Amino acid sequence: MHHLLYFDPGLGAMIIQAIIAAVAGVVLFSKNLMYKIKLFLGLAKPMEDDVFDDIEVKDSDTENRNSSER
Repeated sequence: MHHLLYFDPGLGAMIIQAIIAAVAGVVLFSKNLMYKIKLFLGLAKPMEDDVFDDIEVKDSDTENRNSSER
């Protein structure tokens, strides 16, 4: 019995997407890992730019929000 494999365009696109996602995941993971290693060894400076430091939230704002949700 002779079987032929058929790859439709959807399967080809899915395979290419999986390869691209795997490469992107490895790059991002290794970049984060290398930063942590350099930080541990003292070769990199800790990032001081915290986005949430610029946002000022008052306690009264959160209390008003909680009371209005009920």
